[in-house]
Amino acid sequence: MRWLEVKQRGPLDGSVIIPGSKNSSLALIAAAVLGDTPTILEGIPDINDIRAIGEIGSRIGLQVSKNDDGHFVVDSTRIHSSVLDQALTSSFRASYYLIGGLLSKYKRVTLGYPGGDNFVERPIDQHMKIFRAFGADVTLEEKQYTVSAEKLTGTDFCFDLLTSGATINAVLLASLAAGITHLHNCATDPEVVDVCQLLNRMGADITGAGTDTIRIRGVKSLTGCRYRVIPDRLIAGAFMMTVGITGGTLTLKQVIPEHMRSIMAKLSEIGIEFESGDDYIIASSQGNIKPTRVRTGMYPVFNSDMQQPITSLLLKAPGYSAVREKVYPYRFSHVAQLNRLGADIQAKNGYAIIKGGRPLHGGYAHATDVRAGTCLIMAGLQSEQATRITGIEHIERGYEDAVHLFGQAGIGLVIHEGEPAPDGTEYTTTA
Repeated sequence: MRWLEVKQRGPLDGSVIIPGSKNSSLALIAAAVLGDTPTILEGIPDINDIRAIGEIGSRIGLQVSKNDDGHFVVDSTRIHSSVLDQALTSSFRASYYLIGGLLSKYKRVTLGYPGGDNFVERPIDQHMKIFRAFGADVTLEEKQYTVSAEKLTGTDFCFDLLTSGATINAVLLASLAAGITHLHNCATDPEVVDVCQLLNRMGADITGAGTDTIRIRGVKSLTGCRYRVIPDRLIAGAFMMTVGITGGTLTLKQVIPEHMRSIMAKLSEIGIEFESGDDYIIASSQGNIKPTRVRTGMYPVFNSDMQQPITSLLLKAPGYSAVREKVYPYRFSHVAQLNRLGADIQAKNGYAIIKGGRPLHGGYAHATDVRAGTCLIMAGLQSEQATRITGIEHIERGYEDAVHLFGQAGIGLVIHEGEPAPDGTEYTTTA
C-alpha cells in the first residue's frame, strides 16, 4: 500500500506553475480522434486519467503517446474497432467522450456504463437525449450500451440542465454531422470553450462557445493540428485556498485569471487578498479566515469541485460556516475523513455545517476522489501532528507529481510504501 504524509510547515512564500487542465485534456483527446491526421496536444498532464483513456484507446488502435518534447500525440488513423473494453470504460467516467469522437466516423460505439468518482448519482440522461437528437439509436444492455447511426444530422436541442460533459459531447457529434446544429442552455465552462477552439483549429465551424447558445455547421472532415490545453483552474483554486490556511504569499503562474473570478470573489470575502496580471495571480493572507456561506453551481458560479477544498479552509474560520452542494448533493465523503482528524462537520441533504476554529489533531484518513484528496492535504497543513492519507491513487488521477507540485509552494508531502495503519483501522468512505 502507498500512502501520503503531510508535514506541517510555516507560511507560504514561493511560486507554482499551474499544470494543464485534467478535465479539459480528456475532452481534447476525444476531440482529436475526429481528425484524419494526428494532433499534437501541448501541456497535457501525465496523470492516471490520461493513461486510462490511452489504455482504452490502445485496445481499438487509437494511439495516445508522448513525443520527445513531452507533448501528447493523438493518432486515430489506425483505429480498427469501436467496441471499447467494458471493464475499462465502466471504471472511467469520461469514456463517454469517445462516443462523440468515434460515432461520426465509425457509425457504432459500444462501451460500459460510466464509473469514476462515486458521487452516488451522476446520470448520463442528457447524453442519451443528445445521441438520439442527432439520429442515433441507443441500445441498453446489462453492463454496456451501444450507440449507432449510419448518418448524424444536425439538430436544434435545448439541454434540460447545465452540463459541461453533455455539451462537449454534443459539439463533438455536431462537428461532422450533416447540416447545422443549434445547442441551447449550454454549459459555458472554460473546458467547453477549449474543446471548441481545438475543433475550430482542426477545421470545424463553431460559434458561440462560452455563451448559452452554440451554433455548429457540420463539415465533411477535420485535420489534426497543434494545440495547448488551458491551465487547471481547480488546482489553481486549491492553492489559493491553501494560502488561507498557512498564511503567506503564493504566486500562481501560467493561469487565466478570468477563469478564477468566482473563486477569487468568495476567497476575498473571507480574508485572502489577490493581485493578478495577464497570466499570473498572487494570493496572500495573514491566515485569519472568516466564516461564510458557499453555494455551488455551474460555471461561472462557485465550482462543485472546489467544495471539498473550501470545506478544509473553513475549518480555520472561528464560528459556523455552511456549504450547500447543488450539483452533486451526495459529494460529502470527505466529511467523515475530516472528522477523523478532529473537525466538527455535520453533513445532510446536500448541506454541510462546519464549526471552525478548533485545532485538528492529524492521524489517518482516506481519499475517495481527487478533490477529497486535495481537501485532506489541506487539512494536514492545519493539524498539530502528521496526517497520513491512503487512497492516493485518486490524488494521482489529478496530479502528475503532487509531491513536486506542492513542494514548489513550500508544502511538504512524502509518499510512503507499506501499511499506514498497523492497528487495522477501517476507513469510512461515506459521510
